[in-house]
Amino acid sequence: MPQNQVGLLLSQQQIAVPVVARRELLDRIAAAGIDHIGVGDHISFFIGVGFDGLVGAASLLGSHPSLPVHVGVYLLPLRHPVPVARQLVTISELAPGRLVLGVGVGGEDRHEVEICGVDPSSRGRRMDESLEVLRGLLSGRPVSFHGEFFDIDDALVAPVPSEPIPVLVGGRSDAAIRRAARFGEGWWAIWVSPRRFGEAVSEIESIAIGEGRDRVPMQHALNVWCGFGSGRDEARAALAPTMEAFYQLPFERFERWSPYGTAEEVADFLAPYCEAGCSHLNLIPQAANLDRAIEGVARVKGLLS
Repeated sequence: MPQNQVGLLLSQQQIAVPVVARRELLDRIAAAGIDHIGVGDHISFFIGVGFDGLVGAASLLGSHPSLPVHVGVYLLPLRHPVPVARQLVTISELAPGRLVLGVGVGGEDRHEVEICGVDPSSRGRRMDESLEVLRGLLSGRPVSFHGEFFDIDDALVAPVPSEPIPVLVGGRSDAAIRRAARFGEGWWAIWVSPRRFGEAVSEIESIAIGEGRDRVPMQHALNVWCGFGSGRDEARAALAPTMEAFYQLPFERFERWSPYGTAEEVADFLAPYCEAGCSHLNLIPQAANLDRAIEGVARVKGLLS
């Protein structure tokens, strides 16, 4: 895969528009030279908002002939891995080679996990089981699995995707790093420093080799909220209220990880992550309007290429 791919993660409001408007938006993003688009995933986040990541990805893939879609991150422990495998295979049949799946345990909103019938304390263990089942099914072999959460005999999901679907594992914990090394094609990070990013990449490589994996995970991604403007004050004013409304926390809790200013300032902030091993940057841009956000992401792409 090419290094330093830069994508634009779209919001629910930007995706949930009439088909013609959605296609026009994606055409503008592709024409700007942005490498891919992204979509998040939530079921009922804080005030009940959410957007199904795989449904959203299918809609976006069907709305443009070539743009890849990255789902980051899909809350896999809140679903059963067998129907998720079927969804992934179906999407792969419709748009071969254009889907990257990031998975995570979630947890910023404990209530979101609980209303799905999942004990929040079990998310990591459920993720491990889900990934083991999912990876087996995507390989095309029958899967029998008897664990703490899933009891499965001879599950089979066919056909095998004509092009493999990269699965990247999200999370900042040591357990997430181990999970990425054991099950993923890479790691999907958020809220980490470049130093920690580089350390995690090295840890993943070492653990994967120790696990005897024939291919070391190399597709490492980062989600980054960012603000664009003619100056830092304008850019911060576009970024801070949106993040505060979404996470229900003061912006200062995120400010150190969320660059804002001109495209040059944002690119300068991101360059050390590329040097540390990040190959997929997924920007969540905020600006005075969507055109300026697209322009900012495209400029960052050009500066980091």
